[in-house]
Amino acid sequence: MKYKRLTKEQFEELHQEFTNFLATQSITAEEWERLKKEKPEMVEEELDIFSDLIWEGVLSKVKYLENISERHMHLFELTEKEMKLLSVKVLNPEIDLRTKEGFAWFKRNFQSDFVEYLTASKAYGGDKNKDKFDLIQQGAVITKGELYQWFDEIIE
Repeated sequence: MKYKRLTKEQFEELHQEFTNFLATQSITAEEWERLKKEKPEMVEEELDIFSDLIWEGVLSKVKYLENISERHMHLFELTEKEMKLLSVKVLNPEIDLRTKEGFAWFKRNFQSDFVEYLTASKAYGGDKNKDKFDLIQQGAVITKGELYQWFDEIIE
């Protein structure tokens, strides 16, 4: 398995897609029930293959990721050739960027001496989608990129 198996909830959401996937493998509903009883290892393999297919589709479309912790924001733009990073560090120990109040403080003080910025870029390794997945595994979430774009404008 290249990525991570989808959760039970994700499989439930993607029930129709999974049914279609099984159909492309010529596996009917009755056959699937039989496989679950007689060949659980084959069922596990099919679940893993479907999970990887879904992850590949999602990751190929991801353009922005955000990883926000108590005093750091790591905002990524994922271009065709590289990952661009805008990193924000809040030096005020009383601020938690994950809270509404902390983020409001940040919006008022983003140009103060209590906030540091860093920009960087890095070429992808051998597998662009795997690099994106690794960032998600480290806590990043997929976004539309509004925060990244806002920072990109004020930094330029």
